[in-house]
Amino acid sequence: MSQPFPHLFSPLKVGCKTLKHRLNFGAHTANMSVDGLPMERHLGYYRERARGGAAMIVVEPVPAHRTGVLTRGNFRHGDDAVAPHFRKITDACHEHGTVMIQQIYHVGAHGDWDNSFEPNWSPAGLPSMHDSDGSHAMSESEIAEIIESHAQAARRAKEAGFDGCELMAAYNALIEQFWSPWTNRRDDRYGGSFENRMRFSAELLARIRALCGPDFIIGMAVSVDPTRPDVLSLADQQEIAAWHDARGLYDYVTCGTGSYFDFTRIIPPFLYEDKLGPPFAEGLKHVVKHGRVQAESHIRTPENADYVIASGQADMVSIVRGQIADPHMANKAREGRADDIRPCISCNQMCWGRRSRDYWISCLVNPSAGREFQWNGDRFAPAAQPKRVLVVGGGPAGLEAARVAAERGHRVTLAEAADKIGGQFRLAGMQPRRAQILDLLAWYERQLERLQVVVRLNAPMDAEEIRQSAADMVIVATGSQPAGTGFQRGLPTLAQLPGVERDNVFSVEAVMGRSAKLGQRVLLLDDVGNWRGSGTAWHMAEKGHAVTIVTPDAAVGREIARTGADWPARARLAKLGVRFITESVVAAWHGDAATIRSLLDDSEQRLPFDSLVLATVNASQTEIAAALRADGVAFQEAGDCLAPRHAPAAIYEGRKLGLAL
Repeated sequence: MSQPFPHLFSPLKVGCKTLKHRLNFGAHTANMSVDGLPMERHLGYYRERARGGAAMIVVEPVPAHRTGVLTRGNFRHGDDAVAPHFRKITDACHEHGTVMIQQIYHVGAHGDWDNSFEPNWSPAGLPSMHDSDGSHAMSESEIAEIIESHAQAARRAKEAGFDGCELMAAYNALIEQFWSPWTNRRDDRYGGSFENRMRFSAELLARIRALCGPDFIIGMAVSVDPTRPDVLSLADQQEIAAWHDARGLYDYVTCGTGSYFDFTRIIPPFLYEDKLGPPFAEGLKHVVKHGRVQAESHIRTPENADYVIASGQADMVSIVRGQIADPHMANKAREGRADDIRPCISCNQMCWGRRSRDYWISCLVNPSAGREFQWNGDRFAPAAQPKRVLVVGGGPAGLEAARVAAERGHRVTLAEAADKIGGQFRLAGMQPRRAQILDLLAWYERQLERLQVVVRLNAPMDAEEIRQSAADMVIVATGSQPAGTGFQRGLPTLAQLPGVERDNVFSVEAVMGRSAKLGQRVLLLDDVGNWRGSGTAWHMAEKGHAVTIVTPDAAVGREIARTGADWPARARLAKLGVRFITESVVAAWHGDAATIRSLLDDSEQRLPFDSLVLATVNASQTEIAAALRADGVAFQEAGDCLAPRHAPAAIYEGRKLGLAL
């Protein structure tokens, strides 16, 4: 059989090494260290991606200096004690033919005092874009100290078995702050002219080469953010890349998107188009004549990656979230099994969403991410004694439980009351730009068919039917339904919203399920602050309704702020004419109007609307579990029937049950 992705799966020489193909796992902060050291969680995480076929792995950044610490999970800086721990990771990944690179970084003005307990060092002492702090303008002796600290970090990387290092200039980190005339306002030999602004990186790279030798790959990470006039443009980055390339200062350059000035494009959520980064990588490819160019940022799939290589936009591609979602992406694509690749849905909920709260990262669609050392990677051991398993409910929890149980050799039947699998997750996939959820559900359908799971649709089951099924194990994953009460956190003593019983009050599920008969003027009560509210408002606005969102929060989309999607979501809603009323509650619904009360001063206003839509916390479907319990039938529960939450909780619990059978 011919290779389906011939451009992607061809070897490539980078510096002193030859990559077995061109699909890499690029740098990102997994935030998994223990006391600043990479331990078993880190080892399992990277080893699984190497086992899955990644050609090159760039392990997350080590701070070059005490003033560059950015997260709780950052590795120790300036400490040789990290080397033997990293050696375990590089040795394990080298066994699979993976080239191993260590990223080294210093974010300059954009540090985090809460983690570093040091002032942020920068070229010119400008304010941080990370928080409200200012920064310290470095003296020349401090610049020399920073250069040497980078070099010593590279030396430690080599001693730890890494094949090279990657310096981070991207997102307006320290190196870019020296390059940029906006952030470099020095009047000494490190500022002013173009050559002077290049001096810092040139000296840094030369020192690493002198210390680590010619057989050590050196890369540089950059980014382009065309939305900001105060960061380097593509033309600027081309001039800088050409200057470094002509002097042979690095072996490759990798190009992403976004900056600390507009963080939403660094890890683009589903609101952005696919292949966001390759056009900028292509611009660098035009001027880089000796080194290699890597493209990153929302490339997502092997199909996209192969296109990027075939079209000449880049020499190699980094897919990070896609290989978090499926660590075996490379092998599956190379073997012609692209349909088996579990798709990333670009939600950012458990990768950037957890990292933004300074936790170690995981994945909504792949809860083994970060748990590989506990769960034997993302693979399944056969069950000692196969059982007959009945899964009641085909939402995310039931789908994952059924899939994993079948992977382990159990004979599984899945009963779903609706005519399609997915439950409310399918309704979420019908919101604007969220079709990647439907792609994931299609993947589940293919996997269940491959594993010979018996899927019964339009098959609601009661306790008696479950008891008569003679299953060895029953998993109840019946999910949740709209509560219908209009309960709001801002009115905690009010169990039910006055007027909620009227016939022009609908749940977001009814709207997305197309059973709601909406009027022209719609009030959406968003008490949850996630995509149930914002995505439904977006859908209604696109359908021509005049939509107003009322939320008790200071801004619409509070819950999605951690995913980097809240600001672009609000921008889309605003362009569609959606009105926001924040820090307020709905005190009463009158059928043709709502009384809206400010939580700031208790003032009230009565505004006319034709329909009220509720985005509030759901209620668990517990009837089947209660009946089984009363009948003495053994069962396990997973997902929203235990407590209404996000999809990651459902898939995680489904995976745990499947592994435990």
